[in-house]
Amino acid sequence: MKKVTIISLSIVSFILFLMVFLSFGFFENKSNTEARPSTQTETETQEETPETPPVEPPPVIEKTTSVELMAIGDILVHDTVYNKASVGNGQYDFRPMFEKVKPYLKTADITMANQETMIGGTEIGVSTYPSFNSPFEVGDALKDAGVDIVTIANNHTLDRGEKAIQNALEHWETIDMMYTGAYRSPEDKARLRMIEKNEIVFSFLSYTYGTNGIPVPEGKPYLVNLIDLDIIKSDIEKAKSKSDVVVVSLHFGAEYIRIPNDEQKFVANEVAMAGADIIIGHHPHVLQPPAWIEQPDGSRTFVAYSLGNFLSGQRGDYKDIGGIVQIEIEKHVKGENEKVTLKSPSFLPTWVDRNFTIQPLINLPDKQNMYTEIKTHMRKMIPDLKYIDDKQQQ
Repeated sequence: MKKVTIISLSIVSFILFLMVFLSFGFFENKSNTEARPSTQTETETQEETPETPPVEPPPVIEKTTSVELMAIGDILVHDTVYNKASVGNGQYDFRPMFEKVKPYLKTADITMANQETMIGGTEIGVSTYPSFNSPFEVGDALKDAGVDIVTIANNHTLDRGEKAIQNALEHWETIDMMYTGAYRSPEDKARLRMIEKNEIVFSFLSYTYGTNGIPVPEGKPYLVNLIDLDIIKSDIEKAKSKSDVVVVSLHFGAEYIRIPNDEQKFVANEVAMAGADIIIGHHPHVLQPPAWIEQPDGSRTFVAYSLGNFLSGQRGDYKDIGGIVQIEIEKHVKGENEKVTLKSPSFLPTWVDRNFTIQPLINLPDKQNMYTEIKTHMRKMIPDLKYIDDKQQQ
């Protein structure tokens, strides 16, 4: 019995040993089996990781901005005008004369005027035709009315000599009014007049056909710019390199002639082909119709041959009629490409009454026949010329 028990125990021990041995092998195989898929997964994950995508180029920037440019004609201050503006003690106030057109001039982004008489001030004595000198307060009134830049190259620039010019320029600088066409020094002349509005850069140049026979002081050509096509073309080239739009003021033509003559057309065409985008003319003292000059590249130059007298002591025969011209300049940018387009020229005829108040012609009931005539006249070269709606300004 004892022997059987020992044998039984041996058998049981053997069976237990065998079970333990087999169990150990099973778990070892299972552990190895579970480990292998993990390694395969890591390998597969590495193989399936996508490559870094290429960097996308930045989007092309496209933008359109625009500017409204206004210009007015001659400010020709005769004694009748400055006497009316006198407030005593050698003081003057010209602001009331601009009150009825001030709302228009204030609406533009840039407004320019042709200040034909030097504002040399009372220090050297104010004077009238044929040798003009005007009070400083003319400049103050233009500033108050919304004018941003004055052109001062004309046949009366040298009327009262260098002193009047230097006095005038000092006052323009005092009231922070940009001027072009006559300068204090060679350095002043070399400084290009530029205005930036709505990301569009404008440059302004100004020239006159002559100075009424008064010679330019020797060695001082900076005192007034004369019309010399070679110089103008060179100046435009420099301006083009620094600005988007070149505006050229030309004092030319025949006085009191209502249609531009052949010389005006020739000079304007040469200046346009040299790169001027806008040409503003004056000197005839009457309105002349504006026109487009077509460029070889398909662009156009806008030319206002004469804007007449905006404020003067001259009366009758269309000499007391002037106006405001306005044009939109649009700049389209797409990436590195830029294109400037001139659009929608418009005009507002004005009349100077007996109190030397400048008034929109359309607002005067007894001037409606004249208003209609002027509209027809100014559309001779641009049939679709628009007219500024004064009703919105009242």
